[in-house]
Amino acid sequence: MADEIAVLLDLDGTLIDSRDTVVTCMRAALADIGRTLPEDETLDWIVGPPLVDSIGALLARWGDDRVAECLKGYRAHYARHMADPSPVFPGYDGVLEGMVKAGRKLYLATSKALPFARMILDAHGLSSLFSGFHGADMNDRNSEKSEIVAAALREHSIDPSRAVMVGDRRYDVAGAQANKVRSLGVLWGYGGREELTAAGVDALVARPADLPDAIAAMFAPA
Repeated sequence: MADEIAVLLDLDGTLIDSRDTVVTCMRAALADIGRTLPEDETLDWIVGPPLVDSIGALLARWGDDRVAECLKGYRAHYARHMADPSPVFPGYDGVLEGMVKAGRKLYLATSKALPFARMILDAHGLSSLFSGFHGADMNDRNSEKSEIVAAALREHSIDPSRAVMVGDRRYDVAGAQANKVRSLGVLWGYGGREELTAAGVDALVARPADLPDAIAAMFAPA
Protein backbone atom coordinates (compact mmCIF):
# COMPACT_ATOMS: atom_id res chain seq x y z
CA MET A 1 0.00 0.00 0.00
CA ALA A 2 1.28 3.45 -0.90
CA ASP A 3 0.30 4.88 2.50
CA GLU A 4 1.63 1.99 4.58
CA ILE A 5 3.93 3.08 7.40
CA ALA A 6 6.67 0.82 8.75
CA VAL A 7 7.38 1.21 12.47
CA LEU A 8 10.81 -0.07 13.50
CA LEU A 9 10.77 -0.65 17.25
CA ASP A 10 13.75 -0.85 19.54
CA LEU A 11 13.42 -3.34 22.41
CA ASP A 12 15.48 -2.48 25.51
CA GLY A 13 14.40 0.86 26.95
CA THR A 14 11.60 1.27 24.43
CA LEU A 15 9.32 -1.74 24.74
CA ILE A 16 11.01 -3.73 27.51
CA ASP A 17 12.30 -2.43 30.86
CA SER A 18 15.46 -4.53 30.88
CA ARG A 19 17.76 -2.31 32.93
CA ASP A 20 17.88 -4.47 36.07
CA THR A 21 18.57 -7.67 34.14
CA VAL A 22 21.22 -6.12 31.89
CA VAL A 23 23.06 -4.46 34.77
CA THR A 24 22.90 -7.56 36.98
CA CYS A 25 24.27 -9.77 34.21
CA MET A 26 27.01 -7.29 33.33
CA ARG A 27 28.18 -7.05 36.93
CA ALA A 28 28.21 -10.84 37.18
CA ALA A 29 30.14 -11.26 33.93
CA LEU A 30 32.75 -8.74 35.05
CA ALA A 31 33.05 -10.44 38.43
CA ASP A 32 33.67 -13.75 36.65
CA ILE A 33 36.90 -12.31 35.22
CA GLY A 34 37.90 -10.57 38.44
CA ARG A 35 36.56 -7.09 37.74
CA THR A 36 34.24 -5.40 40.23
CA LEU A 37 32.34 -2.15 39.80
CA PRO A 38 31.29 0.11 42.70
CA GLU A 39 27.86 -0.93 43.95
CA ASP A 40 26.57 2.64 43.77
CA GLU A 41 27.63 3.19 40.14
CA THR A 42 24.70 3.82 37.81
CA LEU A 43 25.02 1.77 34.63
CA ASP A 44 21.99 2.92 32.63
CA TRP A 45 24.33 3.90 29.80
CA ILE A 46 25.15 0.25 29.01
CA VAL A 47 21.52 -0.47 28.05
CA GLY A 48 21.13 0.13 24.34
CA PRO A 49 24.56 0.21 22.68
CA PRO A 50 26.08 -2.94 21.16
CA LEU A 51 27.30 -5.11 24.03
CA VAL A 52 30.87 -5.27 22.76
CA ASP A 53 31.04 -1.47 22.94
CA SER A 54 29.74 -1.37 26.52
CA ILE A 55 32.01 -4.19 27.66
CA GLY A 56 35.00 -2.64 25.92
CA ALA A 57 34.38 0.71 27.62
CA LEU A 58 34.07 -0.93 31.04
CA LEU A 59 37.16 -3.11 30.68
CA ALA A 60 39.21 -0.17 29.41
CA ARG A 61 39.21 1.14 32.98
CA TRP A 62 41.60 -1.67 33.85
CA GLY A 63 43.39 -1.86 30.51
CA ASP A 64 41.72 -5.25 30.08
CA ASP A 65 41.01 -6.53 26.56
CA ARG A 66 39.03 -9.68 27.44
CA VAL A 67 35.89 -8.47 25.68
CA ALA A 68 35.04 -11.81 24.06
CA GLU A 69 35.41 -13.69 27.35
CA CYS A 70 33.25 -11.19 29.20
CA LEU A 71 30.63 -11.27 26.43
CA LYS A 72 30.44 -15.05 26.67
CA GLY A 73 29.94 -14.80 30.42
CA TYR A 74 27.27 -12.14 30.01
CA ARG A 75 25.34 -14.32 27.55
CA ALA A 76 25.47 -17.24 29.98
CA HIS A 77 24.13 -15.14 32.85
CA TYR A 78 21.45 -13.58 30.64
CA ALA A 79 20.28 -16.99 29.45
CA ARG A 80 19.60 -17.97 33.06
CA HIS A 81 17.40 -14.90 33.46
CA MET A 82 15.21 -15.85 30.50
CA ALA A 83 12.99 -17.93 32.79
CA ASP A 84 11.79 -14.58 34.17
CA PRO A 85 12.01 -12.14 31.24
CA SER A 86 12.13 -8.37 31.67
CA PRO A 87 8.71 -6.69 31.81
CA VAL A 88 7.02 -4.57 29.19
CA PHE A 89 6.97 -0.90 30.19
CA PRO A 90 3.65 0.20 31.74
CA GLY A 91 1.25 1.91 29.38
CA TYR A 92 1.53 -0.37 26.36
CA ASP A 93 -1.79 -2.16 26.86
CA GLY A 94 -3.45 -2.32 23.45
CA VAL A 95 -1.02 0.15 21.86
CA LEU A 96 0.80 -2.21 19.52
CA GLU A 97 -2.39 -4.09 18.72
CA GLY A 98 -4.06 -0.79 17.83
CA MET A 99 -1.25 0.22 15.50
CA VAL A 100 -1.42 -3.11 13.67
CA LYS A 101 -5.21 -2.80 13.32
CA ALA A 102 -4.67 0.69 11.90
CA GLY A 103 -2.47 -0.77 9.18
CA ARG A 104 0.97 -0.09 10.60
CA LYS A 105 3.64 -2.72 10.00
CA LEU A 106 5.80 -3.38 13.07
CA TYR A 107 9.41 -4.55 12.81
CA LEU A 108 11.74 -5.30 15.69
CA ALA A 109 15.07 -3.46 15.34
CA THR A 110 17.26 -4.21 18.35
CA SER A 111 20.96 -4.47 19.15
CA LYS A 112 20.12 -7.31 21.54
CA ALA A 113 20.95 -10.86 20.45
CA LEU A 114 17.97 -11.81 18.31
CA PRO A 115 17.36 -15.23 19.93
CA PHE A 116 16.95 -13.55 23.33
CA ALA A 117 14.80 -10.78 21.85
CA ARG A 118 12.48 -13.30 20.21
CA MET A 119 12.17 -15.24 23.48
CA ILE A 120 11.17 -12.07 25.33
CA LEU A 121 8.53 -11.16 22.76
CA ASP A 122 7.22 -14.73 22.81
CA ALA A 123 7.01 -14.68 26.62
CA HIS A 124 4.85 -11.55 26.48
CA GLY A 125 2.69 -12.80 23.61
CA LEU A 126 3.83 -10.01 21.28
CA SER A 127 5.62 -11.85 18.47
CA SER A 128 2.52 -12.23 16.31
CA LEU A 129 2.21 -8.43 16.07
CA PHE A 130 5.53 -8.07 14.25
CA SER A 131 6.12 -8.50 10.53
CA GLY A 132 9.88 -8.95 10.91
CA PHE A 133 12.65 -9.32 13.48
CA HIS A 134 16.15 -7.86 13.24
CA GLY A 135 18.99 -7.89 15.77
CA ALA A 136 22.50 -9.05 16.60
CA ASP A 137 23.72 -12.63 16.62
CA MET A 138 24.97 -14.34 19.79
CA ASN A 139 28.51 -13.07 19.17
CA ASP A 140 27.22 -9.48 18.90
CA ARG A 141 27.87 -9.31 15.17
CA ASN A 142 25.57 -7.03 13.15
CA SER A 143 24.71 -5.12 16.33
CA GLU A 144 25.12 -1.57 15.00
CA LYS A 145 21.72 0.08 14.70
CA SER A 146 22.53 1.43 11.24
CA GLU A 147 23.09 -2.15 10.03
CA ILE A 148 19.93 -3.39 11.71
CA VAL A 149 17.74 -0.67 10.21
CA ALA A 150 19.31 -1.22 6.79
CA ALA A 151 18.61 -4.95 6.99
CA ALA A 152 14.96 -4.35 7.86
CA LEU A 153 14.50 -1.92 4.98
CA ARG A 154 16.22 -4.23 2.53
CA GLU A 155 14.62 -7.52 3.52
CA HIS A 156 11.08 -6.15 3.61
CA SER A 157 11.38 -3.72 0.66
CA ILE A 158 10.48 -0.79 2.91
CA ASP A 159 10.55 2.72 1.47
CA PRO A 160 12.70 4.76 3.91
CA SER A 161 10.42 7.76 3.44
CA ARG A 162 7.55 5.67 4.87
CA ALA A 163 9.41 4.35 7.90
CA VAL A 164 10.13 5.55 11.43
CA MET A 165 12.63 4.22 13.97
CA VAL A 166 11.26 4.34 17.53
CA GLY A 167 13.86 4.17 20.30
CA ASP A 168 15.21 5.62 23.52
CA ARG A 169 18.91 6.15 22.76
CA ARG A 170 21.08 8.20 20.41
CA TYR A 171 22.06 4.97 18.67
CA ASP A 172 18.48 4.60 17.46
CA VAL A 173 18.53 8.13 16.07
CA ALA A 174 21.88 7.57 14.37
CA GLY A 175 20.65 4.32 12.84
CA ALA A 176 17.62 6.10 11.44
CA GLN A 177 19.65 9.01 10.08
CA ALA A 178 22.12 6.66 8.37
CA ASN A 179 19.22 5.15 6.45
CA LYS A 180 17.22 8.34 5.78
CA VAL A 181 14.44 7.17 8.10
CA ARG A 182 12.49 9.36 10.53
CA SER A 183 13.28 8.97 14.24
CA LEU A 184 10.90 9.11 17.19
CA GLY A 185 12.47 9.23 20.65
CA VAL A 186 10.72 7.81 23.71
CA LEU A 187 11.21 9.52 27.07
CA TRP A 188 10.48 6.56 29.36
CA GLY A 189 13.71 4.75 28.45
CA TYR A 190 17.36 5.22 29.39
CA GLY A 191 18.57 7.98 27.07
CA GLY A 192 16.43 10.96 28.00
CA ARG A 193 15.43 14.19 26.33
CA GLU A 194 18.89 15.77 26.34
CA GLU A 195 20.62 12.82 24.70
CA LEU A 196 17.93 12.36 22.06
CA THR A 197 17.68 16.06 21.24
CA ALA A 198 21.46 16.37 20.90
CA ALA A 199 21.40 13.41 18.51
CA GLY A 200 18.93 15.23 16.26
CA VAL A 201 15.79 13.19 16.89
CA ASP A 202 12.84 14.23 14.73
CA ALA A 203 10.20 14.06 17.47
CA LEU A 204 9.73 12.95 21.08
CA VAL A 205 6.93 11.11 22.85
CA ALA A 206 6.33 10.95 26.60
CA ARG A 207 3.98 7.95 26.95
CA PRO A 208 3.49 4.66 25.11
CA ALA A 209 -0.18 5.54 24.67
CA ASP A 210 0.86 8.57 22.60
CA LEU A 211 2.87 6.56 20.07
CA PRO A 212 0.07 6.10 17.50
CA ASP A 213 -0.76 9.81 17.33
CA ALA A 214 2.91 10.83 17.32
CA ILE A 215 3.62 8.51 14.40
CA ALA A 216 0.55 9.71 12.52
CA ALA A 217 1.63 13.33 13.00
CA MET A 218 5.07 12.60 11.55
CA PHE A 219 3.52 11.38 8.31
CA ALA A 220 0.64 13.85 8.07
CA PRO A 221 0.52 15.83 4.80
CA ALA A 222 2.25 19.19 5.11
